Amino acid sequence: MSTDGRARRNHSTGSAPPSYSRRVTVSALPDLAKAPDHDLLVMRNFIHAVRDAGYVNLSTALAELVDNSIQAGAHRIDVGITRPLGDSLPEIRVLDDGKGMDRTELRDCLRFGGTIRFNQRQSFGRFGMGLPMASLSQARRVEVTAWQPGMAPQQVVMDVDQMYQSGGLACRSVPDAEAGETASGCLVVWKRCDRMEYQRLGWAEKALRRDLGRMYRYYLEDGITITVNGTAVQPVDPLMLSKVIEGEHAMPAFETLTYDLTTAAGTTSTVTVRFSVLPVLAWHGLDNAAKKKSGIVGDSVVSILRSGREIARGWYLMGGKRKENYDDWWRCEISFEPDLDEQFGITINKQGIRPTAALREALEPELESIARMLNARVRKLFENVKFLEASQASCRIATAADSDLPVIPAAANSQGPIRYAIGSEALSGTDMFHTCLKESTLSLTLNADHPAFSALYHPLEVLTDSAAVGLRTAVELLMLSFARSVVFLQASGYDSDDLVHAWSTAYGRMLRRS
Repeated sequence: MSTDGRARRNHSTGSAPPSYSRRVTVSALPDLAKAPDHDLLVMRNFIHAVRDAGYVNLSTALAELVDNSIQAGAHRIDVGITRPLGDSLPEIRVLDDGKGMDRTELRDCLRFGGTIRFNQRQSFGRFGMGLPMASLSQARRVEVTAWQPGMAPQQVVMDVDQMYQSGGLACRSVPDAEAGETASGCLVVWKRCDRMEYQRLGWAEKALRRDLGRMYRYYLEDGITITVNGTAVQPVDPLMLSKVIEGEHAMPAFETLTYDLTTAAGTTSTVTVRFSVLPVLAWHGLDNAAKKKSGIVGDSVVSILRSGREIARGWYLMGGKRKENYDDWWRCEISFEPDLDEQFGITINKQGIRPTAALREALEPELESIARMLNARVRKLFENVKFLEASQASCRIATAADSDLPVIPAAANSQGPIRYAIGSEALSGTDMFHTCLKESTLSLTLNADHPAFSALYHPLEVLTDSAAVGLRTAVELLMLSFARSVVFLQASGYDSDDLVHAWSTAYGRMLRRS
């Protein structure tokens, strides 16, 4: 895992993109025998239960197929969603250029638990349940075709209606299969998709591009190509570090945090945690629709990544901290490898986590503390925004009056009057404010830690009548005029720093006495 917390993968450039153009005759595969009467499973009821396996949506189910493709070394995965002519139910096709499957692997791929990688921790899959469970959760029929160099393409089929009629696992070979043009690969077709939550295919396309872009963002950045009906999926960064809006993007809140935890095998594995803070000053003015569309608000704060792929998002491992609206403006990414599955309580369908007490004890105290701190930081930024917006009237008045005042030598070559801006932040030192003149703008930054700030502004913020507005304007014009005088004296060769310091100290002491 890289130092920034992202699980990285290397992928070769590969051959030509897959297509759906070649039809071949397959070799016969033995049908899987029907379950005997004394079998552990009542097949009809089992299949009915599997169809309600609990996948959150189409994207999480389809991700099982994308996982398989990536694990097979594919560097191009094409998803197609269509509604066959004369059929009211959609059809979904997932084609990749991975290493494909041999006869044994293909024969077992639609069997529950049918994997040679059972309980391995090298990549996504562990239990061999993903392909059959995800397929039946969305479709009544699934066809899997695989091909490798030197081996004719083979296909197996599982059909819900046939299983209901026979009471057995109707998984069989098909003699006329469609395959891609690459040397190896796999094609999975979901037919009669009766469980899709989208009535319009356009909505499904949009949701898949968004969700797959977020789930596989690091794999997409590493060179894997995923398309949906021919349009490439773009990586979606929930931390918004790379998303530029209004010329700004989110910034890391801290260095990456790391936690070493004990695995089920007794070894040590690392959890990495990253935080980001969104630019409140730049984005707060966007309308609600734009904020929602851009993912600024209404999105999940915490993203959980397993082996570099997002498996959950929500409000996780933040201890007793309850989510508030201010928490939309910071993000967290928690990343781990499959050898910590037991600690995170990973489900078979890899969606959601159930953290153990040990994991919570290791992470939650510090993460909760950080969450409260970031909440307070965002709250302060919004207070600054409110402060700046309320101060605009005073700044406009000062700018209009500036043309009647003596020209400041440092601004003698500027065009038009000086513009004014008021802000606030916690300044080092004891001065009440800091001021500077740059590019024809005189900026006055009030020290939020000086007693004058709370003495002057806090009483005014709770008042809403016209008298309070007038009083605030008068106070701010007093401060702006004093700041202009300081800048004028400095530009004229006088040292006014001592005056500002002495005035700030005297005023502060008087306020404390009051």
